[in-house]
Amino acid sequence: MAKEHDHSHEHEHVPMALPPAAQQMLVQLQTFQQQYQTVAMQREALLLQKLELEKALEELGKAADKEEVFKAVGPVLIRSTKAVLNREMGEKKESVEARLKMADGQEGKLREKINEIQSKLQSMLGGPKNHVDSEEEGESAG
Repeated sequence: MAKEHDHSHEHEHVPMALPPAAQQMLVQLQTFQQQYQTVAMQREALLLQKLELEKALEELGKAADKEEVFKAVGPVLIRSTKAVLNREMGEKKESVEARLKMADGQEGKLREKINEIQSKLQSMLGGPKNHVDSEEEGESAG
């Protein structure tokens, strides 16, 4: 009976020639990169929520003060007033903006950590530097 599973390629994702400190840094780098992607996706979802709220507030602003308005609660439309919906959506928008600010901060800190580890790894291994792109890099010089 022939052996069906070849174990010779199982450990290819971590080069064995790397010193233990570099291997540990590489694991940290991968962890921070995954966290960065997660925060970036959350930030994108928050941006979409903010845009939806802004559009809804804009449309609500076009309604007359005494006009009948409704809000969706799951699959049901509930009658409300323009003032109540303005307040509710305004509060929700503030909450989304606060969470967006936190996500921006997390993203910045993770970007710094990623760049720091990449620099350390590059100097340890002697390769070209490869930083995470940032809009702020060009602005911080001025």
